Amino acid sequence: MFEVQLKNGKVFSCDSETNILAASEQAGLILEHSCLNARCRSCKVKVLEGEVVNEQEEFVLSKDEIKDGFVLSCNAKPISNIKLDIEDLGDVNFHKSTVLPAKIDVIETIGADILRLILRLPPSSKFKFLPGQYVNIIKGDIKRSYSIANIPRKDKKIEFYIRKHNRGLMSDYFFSKAKINDLLRLEGPLGTFFYRKNDSIKDIIFLATGTGIAPVKAILEEFNEDPEYLNDKNIWLFWGGRYQKDIFFNPEFNLKNFIFTPVLSRENEDWQGEKGYVQDILLRQEIDFENAVVYACGSNNMILSAKILLIKNNLKENNFYSDAFVSSN
Repeated sequence: MFEVQLKNGKVFSCDSETNILAASEQAGLILEHSCLNARCRSCKVKVLEGEVVNEQEEFVLSKDEIKDGFVLSCNAKPISNIKLDIEDLGDVNFHKSTVLPAKIDVIETIGADILRLILRLPPSSKFKFLPGQYVNIIKGDIKRSYSIANIPRKDKKIEFYIRKHNRGLMSDYFFSKAKINDLLRLEGPLGTFFYRKNDSIKDIIFLATGTGIAPVKAILEEFNEDPEYLNDKNIWLFWGGRYQKDIFFNPEFNLKNFIFTPVLSRENEDWQGEKGYVQDILLRQEIDFENAVVYACGSNNMILSAKILLIKNNLKENNFYSDAFVSSN
């Protein structure tokens, strides 16, 4: 059994057969994470002292990051006492993950390859989550992760956006076979993508691509419920898609200083809006990134590119939060 120390002095135990993230959860501590499968970068952490080994081959981190001591906490196991350059999430009120039944309430096409799915939970359900978190939807032996696109509702309904993936097993079910009242299971809530209140921040920036808009929509709905404490902040949303049809709803919120900018990467000349990539369009704005926070959700490439670019332009690394969407068959 080895000792894992965080930079805020908290300590927990981890044996050589357990990854760091799993051991932290067993100890009642929550570290940043998302996919749990070593396929995104949300749980990246620097090992300051000690040694670790990976459970599976590393495909996500760059050679320079690995050389500098970075690992994924969901993939790294200690082989000595270690010290990490990370803090736990402190007093955030996370709700315990559980598995419960759900039925399809609404399933509708809202784009060429996008479905809007609403599931209803049992009336007795006590399922709670933080806006921005995700769940696993389970159909038989198939399990896939989807971000929740709404805040908790009194009617116990949960909204999702589902993208069609060629040869995707769950995608094939939703687009070809699913029907109203089909019984599914949900596992969650999961993930650490949620809004962190910070009074010193002037600009709150959201970057999204494709169905990565789902958790952003949930957080903006949370803001909409209590907009007063955000009156002194600018709220920016940059949502990217390839074509105009990929911007499948109009984000309208009763928020002061809310600026929505759709960005298309492959639109024809008829498009009069912004063209290119969301992170490049963001840099054209007059924003002091030293006093900004960024929440990015969508493709892994966008998230990696945006983080590198924004840190070079004075964004504090600890003020960049992300949730990468990684596809499965």
